Amino acid sequence: MSNRIVRINELVQREISDILRQRYTAESVAITVSEVRISPDLRDGRVFVAIIGDQATVTERFRWIQKKAPDIREELSKRIVLKFLPRMTYVLDKSSDRVARLLSAMDAIEPRREPAGEPTEEPSNG
Repeated sequence: MSNRIVRINELVQREISDILRQRYTAESVAITVSEVRISPDLRDGRVFVAIIGDQATVTERFRWIQKKAPDIREELSKRIVLKFLPRMTYVLDKSSDRVARLLSAMDAIEPRREPAGEPTEEPSNG
């Protein structure tokens, strides 16, 4: 991936996050734009969003952001000047859920450690 595409991805991610925070403060509280991937021809893009909450909240907020996608794209076109403004597809990013489950599983199998202040007995050779 070229440096130009990487910079465009970061710019679009930052601007979409800013649009959500400024225009849709109450609705976007639980929404985080975790990643943006724009195609090299600048025609299509995928916006990965992580949503915090129970399954009903996640579904509701994801539908809301998909409904607001044309408005977000219009505002984005005013902020970013590109030859083509990509058509954005919003994708639910479930990686944070997987990370939380993985950390929970690792905590469950982690062996019990002795507190650092208590010395352990060592056999003496003598």
